[in-house]
Amino acid sequence: MRTVFLALALSAGLAAAGFPDPPSVATAPAASGKQVAVLAGGCFWGMQGVFEHVKGVVDTEVGYSGGAKDTAHYDRIERGDTNHAESIRITFDPSKISYGQLLKIYFSVAHDPTTLNRQHHDVGTQYRSSIFYIGDEQKTVAEAYIKELNDQHVFPDPVVTKVVPMTAFYRAEEYHQHYLDQNPTQPYIVAMDLPLIENLKHQYPDWYKK
Repeated sequence: MRTVFLALALSAGLAAAGFPDPPSVATAPAASGKQVAVLAGGCFWGMQGVFEHVKGVVDTEVGYSGGAKDTAHYDRIERGDTNHAESIRITFDPSKISYGQLLKIYFSVAHDPTTLNRQHHDVGTQYRSSIFYIGDEQKTVAEAYIKELNDQHVFPDPVVTKVVPMTAFYRAEEYHQHYLDQNPTQPYIVAMDLPLIENLKHQYPDWYKK
């Protein structure tokens, strides 16, 4: 139950100390309309469960990023050799929440960015921590934020999140979409994912939506 302990540690420690805000970097003004972020950090059930409760997030869907189209299905990527990562595609309103603020939730609540190719007992490159940036602005913000977190030693271990260009996002099978909402009593969901949502609610009440 490493995720449970992580959630408690973040709630008691990082929340009390104040998790660093995204760095101030020279970026273009937010464009009007909706924007998209693609993030990976362990099982996508929990990631989607967190971000669908964030104000300013318009839509979420889970899928696979980093590999080829012909291997973008669950049974195949579970072998761990496709270069795909379980990912979440977040559509958000930048007038309500910025890309940097989404990353703040990603780093402090949604997963542990210091474990390489794993989250708790989920092991393999498909569970890696990765930011698939869309455009130079996202790349600049992500890289600057990781540098800030490491320079300030926010975590006991270095952040290992990879920042790589977004090439394609392949929507996962329908039974994976909003899996947490459809299976709230499933043991894995109860042990690993529901505590993340509680941590979001506790740590960032102003960003939380039911």
